[in-house]
Amino acid sequence: MSQVTARLPDVVLESLDAAAAKLKRSRAEIIRQAIERYLDDFDDLSVALERLHDPNDPVLEWDEVKRELFDPD
Repeated sequence: MSQVTARLPDVVLESLDAAAAKLKRSRAEIIRQAIERYLDDFDDLSVALERLHDPNDPVLEWDEVKRELFDPD
């Protein structure tokens, strides 16, 4: 495992320490988990944006989707 050094504003470090104490976890564990979640969200957003900008992906009209979902046939 590699080590990374980062500079944080004092107020962020205070919040991090408070969270670590409350959760009974180390600073490193909280930072690692936060980065992992951020990167997961980033990946999801990247895929969504790719699909949004894909000219081959059809655009669905909301009224049509509602009709198909909620109109009993």
